Amino acid sequence: METSLIRPIARYEGELPEKFGLPRQAGVVPALEGRVVFEPAYRDPEALRGIEGFSHLWLIWQFSENLRQAGDWSPTVRPPRLGGNVRMGVFATRSPFRPNALGLSCVRLLGIEKDAERGTVLRVGGADLMDGTPIFDVKPYVPYADAHPEALSGFAPDAGRTLDVVFLPGTEEKIPAEKREALRGVLRNDPRPRYQNDPARVYGLRFGEQNVKFTVDGNTLTVRSVEP
Repeated sequence: METSLIRPIARYEGELPEKFGLPRQAGVVPALEGRVVFEPAYRDPEALRGIEGFSHLWLIWQFSENLRQAGDWSPTVRPPRLGGNVRMGVFATRSPFRPNALGLSCVRLLGIEKDAERGTVLRVGGADLMDGTPIFDVKPYVPYADAHPEALSGFAPDAGRTLDVVFLPGTEEKIPAEKREALRGVLRNDPRPRYQNDPARVYGLRFGEQNVKFTVDGNTLTVRSVEP
């Protein structure tokens, strides 16, 4: 079998250090900000000349927490959108369990920062990547070729239901003001596995430096505590 070696050119820095809580698709939580930090070998500022003219970027990255042995893959997977009980073809889904653990995400370019130690850093919004995710390539999004308003969405026609988020008194204030909307967005999209529906269960989600504990009853998610 022919093989190719590709190396990460950058890493993603974000608020979610674990898979639990990650948005299920890019763009679902626009307020969730992160940074693309290039590896030392790729910090030549000339490599980013002209990128400021684009509003959105494609990131090609690795499902680094779902790596498998070469050849270890299944032709079908069980999408959470269908309750985790119906099998669909792996190439008809965006499942992380793929022959090659590659992800593709469109993010908004929010800014370009100059860092004395890390070179040029891209500030992006709406990513569905975990903190530390390896990035293999960055490409500009061009609407005339990449946007298809007439496209069909198969068994996932929309983003799915959202929850009403309620913070118990004194909890929301423990989150930095500039990050509260991002956390609300993450919680609003229900980070639980689709098949879990126990109103008594307390879930813990790591967000930045805090551990956010919450319960879900019906369509209401209640944040019960926020601790370091």
